Amino acid sequence: MRFRRAAALLLSLCLALPSGCAVTPRGEEPAFRVVTSFYPMYVMALNVTDGVPGVEVDNMAGQQTGCLHDYQLQTKDMKNLETADVFVVNGAGMESFLDKVVEQLPALTVVDTSVGITLLESGTGEEHVHEEGDDHDHGDLNPHIWVSISDCILQVENLCEGLAEADPANAALYEENTRAYVEKLEALRGEMHEAIDPLPNRNIVTFHEAFPYFAEEFDLHIVKVVNREPDSQPSARELAETIRLVEEAGVAAVFAEPQYPESAADIIAAESGAVVYTLDPVTTGPDDKNAYLDAMEQNMETLVQALS
Repeated sequence: MRFRRAAALLLSLCLALPSGCAVTPRGEEPAFRVVTSFYPMYVMALNVTDGVPGVEVDNMAGQQTGCLHDYQLQTKDMKNLETADVFVVNGAGMESFLDKVVEQLPALTVVDTSVGITLLESGTGEEHVHEEGDDHDHGDLNPHIWVSISDCILQVENLCEGLAEADPANAALYEENTRAYVEKLEALRGEMHEAIDPLPNRNIVTFHEAFPYFAEEFDLHIVKVVNREPDSQPSARELAETIRLVEEAGVAAVFAEPQYPESAADIIAAESGAVVYTLDPVTTGPDDKNAYLDAMEQNMETLVQALS
């Protein structure tokens, strides 16, 4: 009985003195909600917001998709965004639905992490710098910028700037987290250059056009992208042409992605004598702030094995 009376007295004191003892209701809404468009943005946001009180990060597309090619917004996505303070996107045309979001939720703050980054044209390698305020429809520009560590660093810095502007009370924490994460990314980039730069073989074949930025950063030559869209399959003619290119260029390895089937890669390898390896563009993975670092380190080890 005395315990109950003491507990009741303590509770009444807590309610009467909100600046002292605060009772937080279970399921209370976060103070600041960050929604990311898909997995690479989610991992970046986990790092920039790490340990910042009252901040929640949610990955809109979840793990059911690789890149957002032709992703169709669902009712639950729009409801999710209605309660978001910030929507973090890759930009560069990756989110084909972005215009619809902006039209229906004009007050939502959108952080485009591709601003100021030099974009490559899909299939050509020609460059285009994405400036703030560019139209959302980027046509044939390649949006896979995060696969380059250098571009990923710029995206993280853009993300930090956007969050600091939207949530100035926590700006110093976002900036501290960003400095720490960028240091890790820069260290890994240096380690990868040391491992990859001396490799004697530079020619590779990939599936899905996710690696041109990566190849540019590490001076690799993509002889052929077999099927640019992950849901398409190469024709018999394209397979035959790729096998010919692999043999003529002396390509020792073809690279599939863990998110997509390896059937075409297996055919090319069987006919040309090249070996199939896996490179990860980090479009799916664990809910872990170190996921990008871990995947890129594994890519480095794979390239050393394949191109030595």
